[in-house]
Amino acid sequence: MAIRTRIEPIDRDIQFLINEELSPAGRSAALAQYAREQFQEAQAINRRALGRTPDHETFVDGARTEAVERVRPDGTVVFEFELLDDLFGYIDLLLITHSPRKSGRYQRSHVLLADGAAIDPDADELPKASEFVVINTQPYARKIERGQSAQAPDGVYQVVAALAARRFGNMASIKFSYRVPLFGDVDTWANKTSMSRNKKQTMDEAKRGEWLRRQPAIVVRLY
Repeated sequence: MAIRTRIEPIDRDIQFLINEELSPAGRSAALAQYAREQFQEAQAINRRALGRTPDHETFVDGARTEAVERVRPDGTVVFEFELLDDLFGYIDLLLITHSPRKSGRYQRSHVLLADGAAIDPDADELPKASEFVVINTQPYARKIERGQSAQAPDGVYQVVAALAARRFGNMASIKFSYRVPLFGDVDTWANKTSMSRNKKQTMDEAKRGEWLRRQPAIVVRLY
């Protein structure tokens, strides 16, 4: 799955205003030259950010082709770079690095969701989705996020979301939030526990279930 970005993009949509006084062939040539220059700039940004040049596809006037010179005088050239694996690989690495280390259970409980469905982050191709969420399924994840672990005094998910946004914020909205998973250890625990938010007040069972399962999360929406 390819990523498109908007501000100082790594993956660029190239649309260029051409001097109308040029001939059609001249306008096509000018647009093709501009596209090549922007492609080289994007590749340089990729190498600096990732340490490598990611795979890409080129679309000229909507058709997949490397023949940029075939662009129409009023056409478009789009370069799409395969960057999604890098984004989630970076988030995963940061989560492992910042996770408290004791039994290792918390480290192993980070889950990637695509539009609410758990997916394999190591799959050859990630599905298209309007929203990706990384979440931990351990019931004590909220305590860790509140800084109750000496190994993570600033929490985990808030820190990682900020670091990931700093690096990949030009291709996606990356924010810390909370989500309610209906699976994993937190769901099993919520079905068994008698815990309530306030013993003096009666809580609706549905709201109580949501409160028990509410977990820190990193929410990613691609631009």
